[in-house]
Formats: sequence, C-alpha cells, structure tokens
Amino acid sequence: LKVIAIDEHLRVIYEDNVHFDKDLPEFKTQGGAYIQSDRLTVTSPVLMWVKALDMILEKMKSSGFNFSQVRALSGAGQQHGSVYWKKGSIQILKNASPELPLHQSLKACFTVSNSPIWMDSSTASQCSSLEKAVGGAQHLAGITGSRAYERFTGNQIAKIYSQNPEVYLQTERISLVSSFAASLFLGAYAPIDYSDGSGMNLLQIWDKVWSVSCLDACAPGLEEKLGSPVPSHSVLGSISPYYVQRYGFSSDCKIVAFTGDNPASLAGMRLQEGDIAISLGTSDTLFLWIQEPTPALEGHILCNPVDSQTFMALLCFKNGSLMRERIRDDCASGSWDEFSKALSSTVAGNDGNIGFYFDVMEITPEAIGIHRFNSDNQKVSDFPKEVEIRALIEGQFMAKRIHAEKLGYKVSKYDEEA
Repeated sequence: LKVIAIDEHLRVIYEDNVHFDKDLPEFKTQGGAYIQSDRLTVTSPVLMWVKALDMILEKMKSSGFNFSQVRALSGAGQQHGSVYWKKGSIQILKNASPELPLHQSLKACFTVSNSPIWMDSSTASQCSSLEKAVGGAQHLAGITGSRAYERFTGNQIAKIYSQNPEVYLQTERISLVSSFAASLFLGAYAPIDYSDGSGMNLLQIWDKVWSVSCLDACAPGLEEKLGSPVPSHSVLGSISPYYVQRYGFSSDCKIVAFTGDNPASLAGMRLQEGDIAISLGTSDTLFLWIQEPTPALEGHILCNPVDSQTFMALLCFKNGSLMRERIRDDCASGSWDEFSKALSSTVAGNDGNIGFYFDVMEITPEAIGIHRFNSDNQKVSDFPKEVEIRALIEGQFMAKRIHAEKLGYKVSKYDEEA
C-alpha cells in the first residue's frame, strides 16, 4: 500500500508505503496474496488491506503530517479484485469509533474473508457459461469490452454464488478493491467507477450501465449488490468523521472516486488521444487512448478515466522482458550494451527477416515457440546473432502495433514540424 501527498504545484511533499509480507507478517502472505494448492485460486485477506491503511495513517501521524491541510484524496486499486460486505456492515462502517483502528471495527463485516484477486484463474467454467449465455466470446467483448477472463469480477462473483449461495445471499454490497478503499474513507459504500468497472465482464461500456444479460448469467439480484456506476472523476462526498476525529482531517476534505491501477496509469501519464504507452516489464503492457474502439477477442477496451465519452485499450503480452533477456544472454553475452550495438548494426526492416518469440504460452495471440522467417517468407531454424536481436525487437513491436490497430487504434504519420 502506497501513499503520496502532493501540493497545489504537483510537488511531492510526502510518500511512504506498507509492505504486506514484511510489515504485516501475521497474515502470512507471499507477494500480498495466498496461492492455494490448486495453483489456480489466488486471494488476499481483506483485513490485511484495512490494517495496512491503519498502519500507513499512523505512520503519517507519527511523522507530524498535517492532515488538516488535505483538500481532497483519491486512489487506485488493483483491478478485478472484489470485496463482499456482510448485511448490516454499512452501519458499522458509518459509526466506526475513532478510538479504535478501523480493522478492529470492521473485523466481522465481510462474508468472504479472503478476496479473489487479479492473479486468480479458477473460474474457467464460469467464463464459458457467461460467453454462452450472451451469444459467444465476441458478443461478450462487444458488450463489455473484453471476452470472458478468469480474473474478471463477474466470473468471480458467479463462482462464489454457485459454490456458496448462502454467503452470496448474506452479502449486501460487492466492491472492487478501488471502491472498497474509497468506502473506507467515505464511511459509506462508494460506487464503482466506469473505468475500473469495465474490468468485470459486467458493464455495458457504451451506455455505462450494468448489462442485464451479463448480470443474470452470473448471479441473481446482482445489480442491487453492485450499486450504480459513476464517472471515474466524480466527487463522492466528504471524508468520514472517523478520520476527522482520529487523524485531524478537515471535515471539508473531498473523496474523489478511486479507480483501477491500469486506468490510473493512463491518467497519471496524462495520455491524450492518439498517445500510446508501453510498459516494458516481465509482461509488456500497452495502453492507449482511443476514440472509436472495436473490441476483439484479444485485449481489453475500458471506459477512459479522464474522459467518460472516450475509451482506453489495454493489451498484455506475456513474453516481455524475460524473452528479451534470454536473447540478450544468447546473442550478446548477457550485455545490454552489446545488444544495443548489434541492434544498431542492422537496418530497419532487418532485410526482410522476422521472428516471433514465445518462450511461454502467449496470450496476445495464443501461441508458443520460436518462429523465424527469412525474406522469402520461408521458415528457418536460426538467424545470425545481430539479425536475431533485430528480429526479436521488430517482431515484438510490430505485434503491439497490429493488435492495437485491431482494437481501433489509428497510427498517424509522424509530423516532423511538431
């Protein structure tokens, strides 16, 4: 859990974090999560998140941070994760005693104590049921922006309903991680925002309302448990009196809707229409501002957090930095300098040689293996080292462009005068 405070000139005046595994060892998480023996079910303890919030605010208080100066606060949460509030919890949240840390007041408020999170892939049967119910994967993507994904919240809710209907019936509100965190500050159930809500396989992204056919396919009475979604930049209200009394926040401090981590990246990098951002990590993530999306079976279309009338696209490529590092080790003696020199020594277009490099099963597209083609479009078994390096880099970036264009991205010519 991270906190950052900025002044009116956007200068950072405070930052800190709580590390779940290290600072909250009593929860015994690894990477902030529990991976079950089936290797498919992955959860995080809800009370760990609440206790982390208590802990970070206490650290700020001890350091002398002046909470009364805070005019507004918002946040981002990991996408897809969900929190299940027990009937009657709204009153406990609203009337929490400022004498107690919040995790003590809320300890009996959740029907599901370990929240399913984005790493979970245990809902394959629910995904196929949802796609079938709405007329197929492409039709679901046309409604919600994505085909059915195991980590998406609608399928997680469907699993809880089918396995534990009693638990589902005892739940009065289902929050995303983002709207859950906003609820803690608001002292009331915060609505889900359009952008994070687009990662659920439930929101009709064009009209920004829940899709009745998707809701019905997941669980009965679901719309009431989700509440109405709101634009991602909505002011939800003033901070709960709990924080005014316990930490000295001003009662005028506003809570702005929280959103998901991916939409927040688009907003934080100040992307505009036509911009594209690529995060080069273990997996490569590409996100872009898009005006007229065409949802496909690969990638995701989400409502844009900055402008509710437009959209953002998100594509994930599993074979990212690990693939580049392996080719660096094989072809450049493990040195990025050697890798860069080899890349510079070859011409753009690689004389027609191209390769597709998937050490692990790729998700965009679904493929595995190393596939090299020469300028005559014939499959070959190897390339010279410098050709291999350029084939990898050009292949990865061309794939990103092609899949972005499939989702509706339009590549404009570079304007040299700009």
